[in-house]
Amino acid sequence: MAIGNRSFRKILAAPFQRRHYVALINMMRVYPAFFDNLWRYFTARGDYPHTLTVRTPCGPIPITLYSHHDLLTVNEIFCREDYAADEQLEYVLDLGSNIGISATYFLTRNTRSQCILYEPDPRNVARLEQALQPWRSRYTLVQAAVAAQAGEFDFGVESSGRYGGLGVVTGQSIRVRCDEINAVIEHALRSFPRIDILKIDTEGVEIETVEAIRPDLAARIRCIYIEAAPQARLHPQRFEQYQYGTVCQLRARP
Repeated sequence: MAIGNRSFRKILAAPFQRRHYVALINMMRVYPAFFDNLWRYFTARGDYPHTLTVRTPCGPIPITLYSHHDLLTVNEIFCREDYAADEQLEYVLDLGSNIGISATYFLTRNTRSQCILYEPDPRNVARLEQALQPWRSRYTLVQAAVAAQAGEFDFGVESSGRYGGLGVVTGQSIRVRCDEINAVIEHALRSFPRIDILKIDTEGVEIETVEAIRPDLAARIRCIYIEAAPQARLHPQRFEQYQYGTVCQLRARP
């Protein structure tokens, strides 16, 4: 049994998870059209494309959504604060940028933050470039996947653009370029003095990607967010590790 696109089991579990209360409270703060977005979120109904507005430290920002899945992403990032960043944010390396929702969040924490973005899906890339036009001078986009090793690999794609990934079986795949994580970080550090946030959402290869980061490069990263739940601690000499639902945060030790 399901309501919207949520299983009945998930709905029953939700009231016992603090992060959902935080998200609901933040929805009232973030969305000027709170009731419309709440209805869309819980019912998975409404026409798309649809433009919603979010309140940010830089003022109200419109975001174009292409499906209900994109609304879930906005809620996770802007309301649940899966990749929480304060107004001191400066340097971001975003791996798996999708249609640019996470980048919009990072670029609107202040007027000086800079992002290097990686996204291999051509359809997502086109939507990302359209979404990020107001900040064109503050981000660089590389059309490639990122993993523990470089090469060309099959990349599963599907209609929402949210759940594709390297080796993910979706019924349709494309061949994509994949850059090696240490080369990617080294490239970023030629432009940035450090990386304040490294965000990795690569649908299944996050943990092995983080494990492959060299210690000398990890030392120049302040925070890593990954969409995964590691069974072991990652780079424990450098990071304290916290699990928030589906997101793991690695925070540099003082």
